[in-house]
Amino acid sequence: MQFNRGTSAMQHYVATRPMFIDVEIMNTDIQVVLGDDGPEADSSTIAEGLSILYKEIADTVRKEATTITAVFPSPNEVMSILVQRVLEQRVTAILDKLLIRPSLASLPPIEGGGLLHYLRVLAVAYDKTKELAKELQSIGCGDLDIEGLTESIYVSHKDEYTEFEQASLRQLYQSKMAELRAEAKQQSDSTGSIGRAKGASLTTSPQQLLSVTVVTEFVRWNEEAISRCTLLFSQPTTVAANVRSIFACLLDQASQYLTEGLDRARECLNEAAVMRDRFVIGTSVSRRLAAAAASGAEAAAAQGESSFRSFMIAVQRCASSVALLQQYFSNTISRLLLPVDGAHPSACEDMGSAVSVVEAAAHKGLLQCIDTVMCEVERLLSSEQKATDYRSPDDGAAPDHRPTNACIRIVAYLSRVLEVAFSALEGLNKQSFLTELGNRLHKGLLIHWQKFTFSPSGGLRLKRDITEYGEFVRSFNAPSIDEKFELLGIMANVFIVAPESLASLFEGTPSIRKDALRFIQLRDDYKTAKIASMLNSIMSE
Repeated sequence: MQFNRGTSAMQHYVATRPMFIDVEIMNTDIQVVLGDDGPEADSSTIAEGLSILYKEIADTVRKEATTITAVFPSPNEVMSILVQRVLEQRVTAILDKLLIRPSLASLPPIEGGGLLHYLRVLAVAYDKTKELAKELQSIGCGDLDIEGLTESIYVSHKDEYTEFEQASLRQLYQSKMAELRAEAKQQSDSTGSIGRAKGASLTTSPQQLLSVTVVTEFVRWNEEAISRCTLLFSQPTTVAANVRSIFACLLDQASQYLTEGLDRARECLNEAAVMRDRFVIGTSVSRRLAAAAASGAEAAAAQGESSFRSFMIAVQRCASSVALLQQYFSNTISRLLLPVDGAHPSACEDMGSAVSVVEAAAHKGLLQCIDTVMCEVERLLSSEQKATDYRSPDDGAAPDHRPTNACIRIVAYLSRVLEVAFSALEGLNKQSFLTELGNRLHKGLLIHWQKFTFSPSGGLRLKRDITEYGEFVRSFNAPSIDEKFELLGIMANVFIVAPESLASLFEGTPSIRKDALRFIQLRDDYKTAKIASMLNSIMSE
């Protein structure tokens, strides 16, 4: 007869322990874990239930260890069999009921917790099972590889973990977008009748749909997913690969949300442009039609200004959101990628690509903002600038040293509308926006002034306007723009100096020659003073 060194007796002893044969104990286990909530229990309830159950299991094993030590000559072998049976039978039976893997083809509804519920339960179950394994190891389990056995219980769940985490993040994003769309629709429905009565745009305000709080929520989801990832995996290469996949979801979500928000804000600018174009009329129309068009143009200008502000606020919120992503990357993601060659630079590249998509959408809108501002500047120049501003019928009267009404109106408009741009934009965005606007303003004024004829006193008035514009653009902190307006001020002297002094003006500032030669022809004495022949002699020198 073969006694196989008592192994059969050991196995028989373990197999007859009540926790393995008492059906009531096995049925009670899941009730202890789920508590009063039953199948509706959330992950925190399950974590609490597992702590209670696993403590009871550890206490039972501890009692058994005392008996085994007293009865068996090789207690370590018996403990190895006992602990293995506890994990493979009792613990696995509980986990099989807890961790029912959802179908990725038909996601569980978000109202019931969605995929996130499964992932949260997986994380707490894994964490508590690891704690139990450590406790059992401290009690004694012979030469059993308890850590390897614990991992094997979860291997099928961990193999598909990344796919489930990504799908969960997508589900959360889609649910959030649906919620925001529903809120926007409700608001649109509640204000629709008022908007239609006033003929206002029904486009939803981008401030309501673009929010740093929403991006903060994306980051919070991602942070939770990363904490699960680092709980479930410890090997640096595996951690880095999973972290990069999870972080990529955040980049996709943030760039999509922000670019769509900017696109909606740009739609408001487009609507304002369409409305503005509707009220552009020719010169040969009746006074009544001209008055109606002027009133409509005022309304379009107000909508343009409102859309400009909305877009600037959207850009500001984008900048804050991008800063939030960069901070999260530095504080949380970087340290998990740095131990693995190439992982950190690749993620930096992903981050750069996502940010550049948002920046491209912002850049398009900022150019439209400049168009909006310049269209209003041109409208004010057209409606407010009078021929007599620069060529008074009574030119012998004392000169008027005030800026023209058109200039006053434009500087007031620019001061008002650009206030939000100064606070919303920063860094290179601000610098390039203001430089481009300064260049466009300079060019627009040059074209505008070529429509007028200037007397000497009109030249002084023009110089006063240029000073006013120049003082305003100094707030842009763009030296190239300041220089352009300084040269404009010098060029205005071509209307003020006597004809015989024009040559010395060119000698003093040769850089204005090209524009000045065009402007000299706008002098009201250009023909009578025979300035053309003087110009020819200047050009031939």
